[in-house]
Amino acid sequence: MKANKIILPVIIAIFAISFFSIFIVKEVNQAIVLQFGDPKRIILKPGLNFKIPFIQNVVFLDKRILNLDTPPEEVIASDQKRLIVDAFARFQIVDPLKFYISVGNERVARSRLSTIINSRIRNVLGQQELQTLLSKDRTKQMTLIQEGVNTEAENFGIKIVDVRIKRADLPQANSEAIYRRMQTEREREAKEFRARGAEMAVTITSTADKEVTVILADAEKQSEIMKGEGDGLRNKIFADAFGKDPEFFAFYRAMQAYEKALIGGDTSLILSPDSEFFKFFGNIKHKSSQ
Repeated sequence: MKANKIILPVIIAIFAISFFSIFIVKEVNQAIVLQFGDPKRIILKPGLNFKIPFIQNVVFLDKRILNLDTPPEEVIASDQKRLIVDAFARFQIVDPLKFYISVGNERVARSRLSTIINSRIRNVLGQQELQTLLSKDRTKQMTLIQEGVNTEAENFGIKIVDVRIKRADLPQANSEAIYRRMQTEREREAKEFRARGAEMAVTITSTADKEVTVILADAEKQSEIMKGEGDGLRNKIFADAFGKDPEFFAFYRAMQAYEKALIGGDTSLILSPDSEFFKFFGNIKHKSSQ
């Protein structure tokens, strides 16, 4: 019985010592074994490991690529334009001992990195104009930011994998001012387009009117020419007919005159019987009496 009483506490003590001596490093972690706060071992590979119980303790650090969202930062460009920049970074702990000595834990590291990133963003983007920050050249600026942040992050045992801008917005007051300026500019362009359209319409209308006038003038000219040629041809025919039989031509012209003067209308003519107008009637009467 006395032996059992002694063995049981020993077993419990051995179990407790074994429990507090063994620790497991996972695939996603790296570990630092501390003895009274002083680093003794760095464990980078996953697996089962041992430490001195109650004297040594283990600090686990993530060895994956971690994300860091920085708070939005107001940047003043070189042309004094303001821009709200919201950036994020990805980092990895590559030197756990340096990391532990310099910052201690991940929370402090994130705070320090946020300050460094925002400072670097203001420094780099502040040397560029707003138009450059909103163009494709922004990629070059982000590379400079990443290089600068990486240089400082190496002191913490951290490697900066990437730095990107999620969003770059103008302050509310600037956005409204730019919107009003864009609206004014578009209205001005619209007025210019309308003025050009009206000018083109006047030009087209005047050109069309000019062409119509020219066409009508040419048509009237051709009409007068054709009419003159017709009158000339008619006169020539009359002249030829008159030359062949003057008496018949005179008789024909008299018949036309009688037709216009005596047929239709309410006009009354009072003429002498021996008037030249009725000379052919006199001849007809004289011939009938004969």
